[in-house]
Amino acid sequence: MRYSALMRSRLQKIAYDHAMLYDYAVGALARRMRTVAELKRLLRTKVAHQEDRDSLVEGVVEKLKEQKFLNDTQYASSYSALRKENEKFGRRRVVSDLKAKGVHGDIIEKAVGTAYDDVNEEELARNYLRRKRLEKPENQKEAARVFRALVRAGFGTRTIMAILKRWDVDEETLGTLEDVAE
Repeated sequence: MRYSALMRSRLQKIAYDHAMLYDYAVGALARRMRTVAELKRLLRTKVAHQEDRDSLVEGVVEKLKEQKFLNDTQYASSYSALRKENEKFGRRRVVSDLKAKGVHGDIIEKAVGTAYDDVNEEELARNYLRRKRLEKPENQKEAARVFRALVRAGFGTRTIMAILKRWDVDEETLGTLEDVAE
């Protein structure tokens, strides 16, 4: 067994108390923001072998919430704004990412709604295309590539079709792409 594997096996058998698990959680939050669900998942792996694991995890999470180190509402707001401004992602992509991270639906709806209220989706999609250096498609294959990229980025079919129509993509290609989208 290699040294690092040996150390990992020994570390996994450490019996964490509340203070040790709290310190670990604060360190994890210092490295990057996390949702409540993500942090719980991480902490559960650390104390999986302990009988009091559920009470330890819940205790640490409650303490972090009281100290305002852990707040899904703030997380969702920051995440939504950053994804819109930096990544130029559409609303749907941000919603699905937040759901995958375990954020509650009501919180997602409010945070994403606030971040995307004044956004022109077509303009945001055009900014995304510029950011990804995707240009006007010359053929059906390139049009499909642009279409897929915009769908993955979280833009609606109506917005994508409007962009492709402005680029004078032929009607046959648009019809095919629209059929595939449905």
